[in-house]
Amino acid sequence: MNLSNYTSEFKKNLRIAYPVMLGQLGHVLVGLADNLMVGKLGAAPLASVSLANGLVFVFLSLGIGFSFAITPLIAEADGEQDKKKGKTIFEHGIFITIILGFIICFMLLASQPAMHYMKQPNEVVELAKPYYQIIAFSMIPLMVFQGFKQFADGLSLTKYAMQATILANVINVFFNYVLIYGKFGFPAMGVAGSAVGTLISRFIMVGFMIYIIRTRKEFTDFVTRFSFNNIKKSILKKIYKLGYPTALQMWFEVTLFASGIFIAGILGTNSQAANQIALNLASMTFMIAVGLGVTATVRVGNQKGLKNYKELRRIALSIFLLMIIIDLLFAFGFILFKDILPTYYVDNQEVISTAATLIIIAGFFQLSDGIQVVVLGALRGLQDVKIPMRITFIAYWVIGFPICYFLALHTDLKSKGIWIGLLIALTASAIMLYLRFNKLTQKLIIEKNELT
Repeated sequence: MNLSNYTSEFKKNLRIAYPVMLGQLGHVLVGLADNLMVGKLGAAPLASVSLANGLVFVFLSLGIGFSFAITPLIAEADGEQDKKKGKTIFEHGIFITIILGFIICFMLLASQPAMHYMKQPNEVVELAKPYYQIIAFSMIPLMVFQGFKQFADGLSLTKYAMQATILANVINVFFNYVLIYGKFGFPAMGVAGSAVGTLISRFIMVGFMIYIIRTRKEFTDFVTRFSFNNIKKSILKKIYKLGYPTALQMWFEVTLFASGIFIAGILGTNSQAANQIALNLASMTFMIAVGLGVTATVRVGNQKGLKNYKELRRIALSIFLLMIIIDLLFAFGFILFKDILPTYYVDNQEVISTAATLIIIAGFFQLSDGIQVVVLGALRGLQDVKIPMRITFIAYWVIGFPICYFLALHTDLKSKGIWIGLLIALTASAIMLYLRFNKLTQKLIIEKNELT
């Protein structure tokens, strides 16, 4: 194998990926700012944000997963240089994400009473409720932004969503400071103030993307005579067929991690706070995987439009290799700084000690997590979503969840058991998804060779 065939693509992969990575970092930093600022109020407020966000992501993952269907369809149209097709997908994609925003908001508000049945500490539940209610309304602007983002990503114009999220992060930090602690004459709202800051920042994100798409020449061919009167059932059905398996893929993973949060809550406030620290740190490195996953979707989608399957496979493998190298570096960093990182969140020594152990395990699963994300992105670019949906269900819920539950609640491993289960689930997912990609791309290459 000639490595230069793959390493030669690193520069282009990173050029597409880095704005997504930085944009994702912006999203993660919103959560980090919430955790750091709320964490200064104590372990219970930090645990309440963890509980609320765990439940939010259960529903949000479905909406984001649906929106992911926009990117490969736009990328394919871009590869074909079919502007009319791209405009049609854009209009229908925005229509769907608006509807999804309202649906997710309603589902979150309706599900709030479920907090009382999750065996969480009463103090944590009471603090979580006002935060949760405000965050529910932020789903509407967030999903609209997601529609614009996936459209721009499909055109390889990933920098604009990055700029929007960086702007939103600055605004969120400011309003967190003002509203959590009661600065500049504002009332001290505590945990709820963090949610208000997030809500405001998400409306700013949407406004920024609307401005960019209406004023930048790269988007001119897609926004002319934009009208929801052009919505057609056949196009909605096409996006739905690609979107719902993608939504379920993400939902299976997010609900597994959310279940880990709830299990940690059963173990106690300190265990839940430690779990949140490790999860938040893992999320910060996950941004790299998301960026390269989007790159895989876009570049594979372009080659699919061109029907150049040999090149498609070579480009995808270059992204996988780059992901492995980056994740090995992150794994080393997690293990090296395990005792230092938790101290930036809380002063509680028990929480710090538990979190340090969890961070070691999180370091090991960096590799599996990164690989499964980029392979899923490549399969999404091929518009292969139903089999990967089944694979992720098996990996996360047939294999992963029972291990998390048993080791955490029926052995002395407790919180460590949750993360061992997550590591095994991610590893199983990575292996099975790669086998699927390998089989599918080899089949496409053979079939094209037979035709020619």
